[in-house]
Amino acid sequence: MTNTHAPLLDPLDMADITTPNRVWMAPLTRSRSTAGDCEQTPLHALYYAQRAGAGLIVSEATQISHEGQGYAWTPGIFTDDQVESWKLVTDAVHNAGGRIFCQLWHVGAISHQVFQPEGGAPVSASVWTPEGGAFVGDRLSEGPTVPFPEARALELSEIPRLLDDYRHAARCAARAGFDGVEVHAANGYLIDQFLRSSTNRRDDEYGGSLENRLRLLDEVVAAVTEVLPAGRVGVRLSPMGGPGGSSDARPEETYPEAAAKLAGRGLAYLHVVRPNGHTGSGGSDEGNAIVKDMRKRFDGVFVANGEFSTEEAAQWIADGHADAIAFGRLFIANPDLPARIAAGGPYEEANEDTFYGGGAEGYVDYPTLDRVSDTLPVPA
Repeated sequence: MTNTHAPLLDPLDMADITTPNRVWMAPLTRSRSTAGDCEQTPLHALYYAQRAGAGLIVSEATQISHEGQGYAWTPGIFTDDQVESWKLVTDAVHNAGGRIFCQLWHVGAISHQVFQPEGGAPVSASVWTPEGGAFVGDRLSEGPTVPFPEARALELSEIPRLLDDYRHAARCAARAGFDGVEVHAANGYLIDQFLRSSTNRRDDEYGGSLENRLRLLDEVVAAVTEVLPAGRVGVRLSPMGGPGGSSDARPEETYPEAAAKLAGRGLAYLHVVRPNGHTGSGGSDEGNAIVKDMRKRFDGVFVANGEFSTEEAAQWIADGHADAIAFGRLFIANPDLPARIAAGGPYEEANEDTFYGGGAEGYVDYPTLDRVSDTLPVPA
């Protein structure tokens, strides 16, 4: 272990949970759930158990309802069978000594009629057609990716039902054995579509002013913390980036204010994705400045994510910009990432061709440090 990495390996006290290190596993969509019923399998249990050394695992994004789905082969957390399938995962993680939160997901407009109840239009803050295409897998003959359809504005009368969907999913997550949940309010999905000025053109109490655009975030978090202790609830935000091309005119105001809105509730943490090449927005000094301002406005554990090297991650913690760092691609290729950080590497490279869809290859076959040690040169 090098001294520069030491801050990543310190334990971290949250409201209700202590994590043994600050190397968290970011939510990673891998598109390997069963088609149609959106359930997990023993393969998922192995994948997550292999990574149980993380300070905290945040599950792949998991839809709260049929309406909330936008991608092929992603899991749900709203039916009894889905709950039972997730128990395989949470039991495996706990048996391996880990901790895991379920990320609660509603994609909003980033969807397609094939996923929607009765083939209806996806919903959003306002009428909007996202840029790019929906990943429908084998649901349509036109191909795995097809143009996004126009989304309709969520009716005011539907918002109580949406909040009930979040409550129900949170209850299901608790029944499935998760240690907590993360409200996915990032990456241009439904809650973020209400936050961002380009997608929220409503003229009711959920649109217009920043206070109004923050209302749905506020109400979803309130709904989830009615079901679970606040110390078991985290929130994810991202000032820029995500599919569909949504944006906010003044992210330097919107997202620090969102962080302030979440303060004072006793939440487990705030998880923020800085602009990076994988979100389509690219890294920027402006983006880092917004994230650091959000850190100042939130009063609890602050987690940063977005193309961090292990060295930069340790420095952010040492400098007080974050309490933990969530790693994505590094955790895909290095299931024992905290152990590798402690040893100073080496680090495997992820195979991008196997990120989405498929089976065991590129999912559970990455070696751990003890499996590759025999092939490494002996130090002089």
